[in-house]
Amino acid sequence: MRRNRLLPGLRAARRLGLFLIVASLALLHAAWLTLVERKIPPTTRRARWLRHWSARVRSLIGVEAVLHGRAPDGGMLVCNHVSYLDMPALTAATEMIFISKAEVRQWPLIGTLAKLGSTLFLDRTRRSPVMEVAGAVTPIVAEGVVVALFPEGTSTAGDHVLPFHSSLLAPAAEHGWPVTPAWIGYEVEDGCVAKEVAYWRDMTFLPHFLNLLGKRRIRAIVHFGEPLRNADRKALARDLHRAVVALGQSLTAKPTGAGADGCQTPAAAAFVSASRPAGTSRRETAQ
Repeated sequence: MRRNRLLPGLRAARRLGLFLIVASLALLHAAWLTLVERKIPPTTRRARWLRHWSARVRSLIGVEAVLHGRAPDGGMLVCNHVSYLDMPALTAATEMIFISKAEVRQWPLIGTLAKLGSTLFLDRTRRSPVMEVAGAVTPIVAEGVVVALFPEGTSTAGDHVLPFHSSLLAPAAEHGWPVTPAWIGYEVEDGCVAKEVAYWRDMTFLPHFLNLLGKRRIRAIVHFGEPLRNADRKALARDLHRAVVALGQSLTAKPTGAGADGCQTPAAAAFVSASRPAGTSRRETAQ
């Protein structure tokens, strides 16, 4: 019994040491690519780098990505936001550049990796930076790289989807880009999704991350929907919100997130088998 209580701490310590090594190698790799792959557009190069190292991070932390539907091959992607694991989980499907809240930049290690992956950081309290980020999206999409954002503007326990902000969808509405809706949820073998995987409310990053490193295995379930277009950004935001909610409902018999006791995780069988047409569900492949 004593050994079982010690295992999560030992697992977290081992993974933290390996994470520091992986982060150092990722930094060196980013610098090397800058020197040797100058002919590749910078955004494309960094998106490939982010996907490569996200796969290593998932393997290290024990995160398995289960993918449903067809991932986007261009345009934009919107997804509900549950955890800082959302980014590495989504990149299991394709190369992406993310729009993220400004405080991610300050997170230890993860903030550095996000910056090197060309993440566009957004301070939603100021209007002009929102417009600047929206303007930066156009050349990225023109390179053929998917731009992913979390239009709720914050994260939740995964049991509901908040209304979507529409401002960052303005370029998609203006240019007629396809925007793919996606839903993400989690299962954890030895813990609580709402308290130990979801990163929301007033949680503090470092204690949460160290606790998460002690979990045996986490499953991230991602469901991609059909791309949508609309010349009205507010109407597009509403359409995408409905689509994301429907994707989550199609895969879950009950919600991930906080139940009556503050902790509820989905039944694995219901989560995986609720909606799996032939050829639309897969586990991540090696990067």
